[in-house]
Amino acid sequence: MVRLPLTAREIELGKNLGALLRRARAERTILEVALQAGLSPETLRKIETGRVATPAFPTVAALAAVLDLSLDAIWSALNDPEAGTPSGMPAGQFAQR
Repeated sequence: MVRLPLTAREIELGKNLGALLRRARAERTILEVALQAGLSPETLRKIETGRVATPAFPTVAALAAVLDLSLDAIWSALNDPEAGTPSGMPAGQFAQR
């Protein structure tokens, strides 16, 4: 199967998603969050660093559940940074770069 190259927008969204998840993880370790979400720590590390720019929906949903984030809030935050912060995250933690 041939995979098309990612667009610049997809790469940017992947990096923003990774940063959002990293901030939501806060003091928790990658190992702790990954195991609770049913992922390998390496997979979570790749998502957080933007190396996996388009993780599968079930992966994002599992991470959102573990990090107590709403999927709607994640979607809004990635597509309209001015819309606010995902629930459970202090506003200062969600500033876009």
